[in-house]
Amino acid sequence: MQEKKPSDSLTILTDLVLPGETNPLNNLFGGELLARIDRAASITARRHSRRICVTASVNHVAFNRAIPLGAVVTIEARVSRTFTSSMEIVSDVWTEDRETGIKNSVGQAIYTFVAVDDTGSPVPVPQVVPETEEDKKRFEAALRRKQLSLILAGKMKAADATELKALFLGE
Repeated sequence: MQEKKPSDSLTILTDLVLPGETNPLNNLFGGELLARIDRAASITARRHSRRICVTASVNHVAFNRAIPLGAVVTIEARVSRTFTSSMEIVSDVWTEDRETGIKNSVGQAIYTFVAVDDTGSPVPVPQVVPETEEDKKRFEAALRRKQLSLILAGKMKAADATELKALFLGE
């Protein structure tokens, strides 16, 4: 199976915040933003694996700034790391200043998708080869996040989490 770069499956989703998508403070509902992120990340996972992909988990979400009515919102989703059949997708969320066009970071999310066949059984996915320094940092951090998730789920013993031990104990 051929390796792929994060840029091979980059998905950029840009949309406008409309009145029916806002809360009483006229800011985008968090759930609406999560749905948009899930769609962008799903497209990225499908592009990377060329398979049906299902959301396995939402590992992290940060809403750092409110997104007001009328704002232009852009989600940039890319594969940070792959495992056997799963892919970690990092999505950065930006708004665009109406007058200057300057992009401002307003949030980030990390989802895990699993590639499946027509019967819903997991299938292998291509490995990802990081390109940029940011890609390399995210690639390395993804293994620590996976180990932590496995420990919390009771599927891995903390003593076996070599990446986490190295991070916390300097081993």
